[in-house]
Amino acid sequence: MDSVEDYSVNYTYEYVLEYGDFDDLKVDHSQVDPIHIISVVIYIISIVFGLIGNGTVIWLTAFKSKKTINAVWLLNLAVADFVFVLFLPFYIDYILRDFHWNFGVAMCKMNSFVSAMNMYASVLFITVLSIDRYVSLVHLNWSQRYRTIGRAWSVCGCIWGLAAALSCPALIFRDTIRVHNKVLCFNNFHTQDSYTMAMRHVIIVAIRTTVGFLFPFTAICVTGTLLSIKVKKSGGSVPISSFSKTVTAVILAFFLCWAPFHVFSLMELSIHSTFYLHNVLKAGFPLTTSLSFFNSCINPLLYMFLSKRVRVILKHACLDITKSSLKELSQSISATDIESIPGAHPDHFPEEPVASSNL
Repeated sequence: MDSVEDYSVNYTYEYVLEYGDFDDLKVDHSQVDPIHIISVVIYIISIVFGLIGNGTVIWLTAFKSKKTINAVWLLNLAVADFVFVLFLPFYIDYILRDFHWNFGVAMCKMNSFVSAMNMYASVLFITVLSIDRYVSLVHLNWSQRYRTIGRAWSVCGCIWGLAAALSCPALIFRDTIRVHNKVLCFNNFHTQDSYTMAMRHVIIVAIRTTVGFLFPFTAICVTGTLLSIKVKKSGGSVPISSFSKTVTAVILAFFLCWAPFHVFSLMELSIHSTFYLHNVLKAGFPLTTSLSFFNSCINPLLYMFLSKRVRVILKHACLDITKSSLKELSQSISATDIESIPGAHPDHFPEEPVASSNL
């Protein structure tokens, strides 16, 4: 079996950036790094607001709102974020155990796979939201003819399939290794050839950056610019709905959350030739990663605060739940009062007569 030192050039460099050199693992850290504590706090916030927010959006779009194409996009985006948030406790446990993976190889692969699939699915759904907004506002005749709910679901199926395919490297390369009484979850590129290992790492980062950020962000910028030009030329005749403003906010939030992560991913490639950026990446990568994960709980909050239609649906739904709860409570209290009378039974009390209309 290969020694620990043989693996020192065969791991994803997120390991170096987050955990330091292999010799660092020999040290028994009595205190967790402050940067990692901040990351854990962000993860916990993401879990709380992500589960509540995305769960609410799923409930509204699936059961309470009118079945529209916009609802299809939002439902699938919320599902992607919701599933991802469910796996965040594994990241928290990993950090709090001083980066000891306690869930086996299968969960190491699955956890990374879900994380990658969420990134791809989220950005692709946001890209579709932006393109669909442009088409529905500018090309009205075409959208009325071809823009249907059935086709929207077909597009969603293609997005999920593409996101899963792009996330497969996590299932192939993710692995565990025991180092100094700790089990690490890392990318094992299955080669002792440093050039091949570096090329695999570069290809994975290049695909992730291109498909997960550059191409979608370019499409979003182009459609947004064209829409702005069309609005100016029309003199305001092209209506900009509150949903369109919500999409703009979602796009901006995506850029602010994910751009730092992809910048650091590209900087990470320099590790193959020099360790000049080692300390910068080691300090910054955990924060940029947690910031990118934070995007999963921002989206539903934007829907609820910026979309007037969502606020109205949520208000009516809350009122219905409150009325139903009060009605059940009132019936329960009435039944309790009747049962407290000796020898009384609810069936012994006739229903109150309905008041006549002339009273």
